[in-house]
Amino acid sequence: MQIIKDKQIVDDSWHYVADDAELKDGDISVSLSRWKKDKRQLLKSTSKTGVRIGPADSVEDIAADLKDIPLIELDFPAFADGRIFSHAWLLRGRYHYQGEIRATGHFMPDQVFYLSRVGVNAFSLEKTEDLYAALSTLNDFSVNYQKSIH
Repeated sequence: MQIIKDKQIVDDSWHYVADDAELKDGDISVSLSRWKKDKRQLLKSTSKTGVRIGPADSVEDIAADLKDIPLIELDFPAFADGRIFSHAWLLRGRYHYQGEIRATGHFMPDQVFYLSRVGVNAFSLEKTEDLYAALSTLNDFSVNYQKSIH
């Protein structure tokens, strides 16, 4: 599968592991609840582990662990839920997170530019045919009235 990362289309090496699935080798992401439950085991792994956060989750819950997490996936269960935008801003603005922040789930290509303004630097779209359209939106505006996270 391909994603947009740092304004380029690249192959994705990460795999999400559901809470009820067995952990596997390779770069994986897990839910926040699984991270909390299995953190010691996950940190011992030679593979990288990311954390998937939903709108109802609290970024504060992983603030102390951010140095150990190379990927934060912000999961959109519905494109109309704006709490994910706040999560991205908090990660970059308040906690100075330097790793990859990836939007995943049900968001629209039209939201990619605005997500990038709050710190999201990677996008996993539901339809791979939307990759190029979404990538082009990152250059939609050359002048901004509001300050961004960058």
